[in-house]
Amino acid sequence: MKKKKSLKTIKILFLIIVIVYSIPINTNAKTIKQFEKEVETFTNDLENKKNQIAKNDAEVEEIKKNIANIESQLSTIEKEIEVLEQEIEKSNNEIEEKSNQSKSLFQYIQVSEGENAYLEYIFGATSVTDMVYRMAIVEQLTEYNNQIMDELSALIEENEDQKNKLANKNAELKKLSADLKKEQEKINADTAAIKEAMPGVEQQLKAAKENLEYLKSLGCGENEDKDTCIYRKTQSGSGGGVAVPSAQGFYRPMVSGYVTQNYGNAGHMGIDLSNTNKTIEIYPIASGVVFAKYYDNAGALVLKIRHNVNGRYIYSTYAHLSAWYVNVGQIVTPDTVIGRMGNTGYSFGAHLHLELSTCDWNKGGGCTWDQYQNSTFNPRQYVGFPSGLRVWWYNR
Repeated sequence: MKKKKSLKTIKILFLIIVIVYSIPINTNAKTIKQFEKEVETFTNDLENKKNQIAKNDAEVEEIKKNIANIESQLSTIEKEIEVLEQEIEKSNNEIEEKSNQSKSLFQYIQVSEGENAYLEYIFGATSVTDMVYRMAIVEQLTEYNNQIMDELSALIEENEDQKNKLANKNAELKKLSADLKKEQEKINADTAAIKEAMPGVEQQLKAAKENLEYLKSLGCGENEDKDTCIYRKTQSGSGGGVAVPSAQGFYRPMVSGYVTQNYGNAGHMGIDLSNTNKTIEIYPIASGVVFAKYYDNAGALVLKIRHNVNGRYIYSTYAHLSAWYVNVGQIVTPDTVIGRMGNTGYSFGAHLHLELSTCDWNKGGGCTWDQYQNSTFNPRQYVGFPSGLRVWWYNR
């Protein structure tokens, strides 16, 4: 009998251990003293990012000016090439005309109808002077035509040479323009990487300072784990706000849908979900308290909920919403409609971006943005999504 009770006790203990250790632990949990140093470092880092963004923006503007100048040069060159082509065509036409005139002259001085017309013309002179004059006219006409054709050929050659030079310059400028555009894209990508975080640099800096002041206002010990302190103070009511009810199970945030991108893909901090209904209702994944709602740096509607999971807080983030229906401090359950799926902010199609983390960068969440990024974990740890991409589910 005692043996059966002992086995039962061991099983219960084992289940408790499994439950406790299944909760993601914030390995970045810090004391206030450590947090102070990190906020100072973080503040300087953000200032550097702001300066880098300003520098990037200035470089992009300069590149835009250079590209505009090149485009103007290209336009001028193309017009010059067009004029040269017209001149070449005109010269070719004149050469053809002179050639036809020369042929007529040569035909005139060739033997015609069994008689030498040239000789007839020459010997038809009434005097020696007239003969010399007639011979000179024929020679001059021939030389004149030949000279004109030589000049036109030289002009064509010169125009062709100029046209080739302009074409080469045109190609060089186009390459330079393409290189500048690539450089612009690179700088824009660098700026986008800096701004990629949902909050803007100013928001991050403000929140980091507010978080530090908040921790101090809670009266946490210098060497006390801040997450433990935040949980203890807020649940007792001394930290302000509403005590967070325990999460009794986890649910999918939509009644139907499918996964479009998994956690961790190319640094993806959450999981993306979608539906053919582009404005489908969004629900919390578990009971909790609305922790924050705001527009991120790119204009996305973002909502955050704080959950109490076995004595520790986790945070769920719902991004790119088209609408939200709850307020900060409001207690929500899995049946509360908190908003609708959307395509706001940095998004390429209607979807819900869902993140889970063990702390949050907003005031009261107890971490900076850098720490927050390291605190996220795969939502599949709590929510049962289909394993494949674009595999539908039809219940929560």
